[in-house]
Amino acid sequence: MSVLEIKDLHVTVETDQGVKQILRGVDLVINEDEIHAIMGPNGSGKSTLAYTIAGHPKYHVESGSILLDGAEVLTMTVDERARAGLFLAMQYPVEIPGVTVTNFLRTAKTAIDGEAPAIRGWVKDVRESMSNLRMDKAFAERNVNEGFSGGEKKRNEILQLELLKPRFAVLDETDSGLDVDALKIVSEGVNRAKAETGLGIVLITHYTRILRYIKPDFVHVFVNGRIAEQGGHELADRLEDEGYDRYLEGTNVG
Repeated sequence: MSVLEIKDLHVTVETDQGVKQILRGVDLVINEDEIHAIMGPNGSGKSTLAYTIAGHPKYHVESGSILLDGAEVLTMTVDERARAGLFLAMQYPVEIPGVTVTNFLRTAKTAIDGEAPAIRGWVKDVRESMSNLRMDKAFAERNVNEGFSGGEKKRNEILQLELLKPRFAVLDETDSGLDVDALKIVSEGVNRAKAETGLGIVLITHYTRILRYIKPDFVHVFVNGRIAEQGGHELADRLEDEGYDRYLEGTNVG
């Protein structure tokens, strides 16, 4: 069974005001076929965790470890992490002018698998995934995310998730900016990917609405760079009713 382990992780970031500590000792274990929801107020460190796992150079790991089946992720380059089976769905997906969705997906799949997918089967898989995500087939020949709406960008992220088949996926506020219909479609895509491959999922969100469609096994509340409380789905329900105020007493997080 694959496992992603985060051990006593401390992370800083360089700001205009100097070095700022964001993560202050995070411990988390995600097994394959598990869904972990990371919730918390703005500035609590949720996205920092996501980008640190992915290897964004802006974030500096002061101490701690991230292990994927016992291998140290922090010594891997970004592309090595992807080939090892880690996937990040970004909160703000970037545009890639001059690169079509079709070419991007096939290049990514080839890089991860070490060989190009057979054309006939690959085209069938892409078309099927796009249809399931209610994406117009014309998007296949458009440049990646260029001129896409917020919802279209998020669907394109989940299209990648379905086709690249990682072992662990970090979804950074995938629900932000989605209307009710798009939220349901995107959530169904995440659930399909998990059902097909048994991947482990770290789902970062402010709100509980996506958790109506993607049911977490565990909920972790981030406050001031630490996990303040952990529980099951009932914890998310309580947060819906109570908010985060009781965690913020005595902290500088707003």
